[in-house]
Amino acid sequence: MSLWSRITDALAALTKGEGLSAVFDKLRTPPERSVAFTIAVIALSAKMAKADGLVTRDEVAAFRQVFHIAAEDERAAARVFNMAREDVAGFEEYAARIARMFRSDDQPCGQDSVLCDLMEGLFFIATADGEYHPGEDAFLARVAEIFGMEDGAFRRMRARHVPDAPPDPYTVLGVAPDTPLREIRAVWRAEVRATHPDRMLARGVPEEAVKLAEARLAAVNIAWEAIQSERSGAA
Repeated sequence: MSLWSRITDALAALTKGEGLSAVFDKLRTPPERSVAFTIAVIALSAKMAKADGLVTRDEVAAFRQVFHIAAEDERAAARVFNMAREDVAGFEEYAARIARMFRSDDQPCGQDSVLCDLMEGLFFIATADGEYHPGEDAFLARVAEIFGMEDGAFRRMRARHVPDAPPDPYTVLGVAPDTPLREIRAVWRAEVRATHPDRMLARGVPEEAVKLAEARLAAVNIAWEAIQSERSGAA
């Protein structure tokens, strides 16, 4: 059964009167984590659309790029988006339920977590049109807080996605400028491991969304190469 067929089944399982946010309390078992991940990204994207007041074609294209939505699956994706947009529940309730679904209270939103992957998807969509609205920034910062993401991790992700040119390579990797090169290399390697498709699939990221790793990996590799070049030039 395809991912989108499973999403349709998950929506059909909602009882009369239940909003979309209720689905996050039903999809807790590992086989359905990829369904939950996809619904979570769509639902929070719908809530985020209210932050800047519109959904641009670029943002829609970015979503299609991440999830490879075929023509026959567009109705299912649109249904999730519209259910989230029309749900009276606020985005904070959505984020809280998603956080409970994907982590225990003692597990932080680290670089190798599905909540981090989910934030990556939201940033990817938010910045797809080349702009980053203050409302989107406030929205994502609050979602990250609810997810338990440390401020430093949020700044690293923001530096990778927000179109500030050029991004500071030390911020992208989350290290201080005076950090020894061998320690920076260890951080870079950990980021590369975290973005490996097999690791992402094991965390519950659907195969359709593993493309998120490409942008993340490119950003950390560029940062590492920039730091190496800077250090070699200063030697």
